[in-house]
Amino acid sequence: MIIPIRCFSCGKPVAHLWETFKKKVEVGEEPGKVLTELGLERYCCRALFLGHTDLIEQISKFKKS
Repeated sequence: MIIPIRCFSCGKPVAHLWETFKKKVEVGEEPGKVLTELGLERYCCRALFLGHTDLIEQISKFKKS
């Protein structure tokens, strides 16, 4: 739903990189190269970004009033 502030496995701060990653991938850059440019070398951090599904806008429709 929301990208975590830190990687679950190693504890590296990653949340500040999410918007940059998302914008570059939407433009058409290869996700693997973008992750390398952002300094995400560990498999755990890379998997966190590649496996993330951004559902916050879809879920916000169902909030209680």
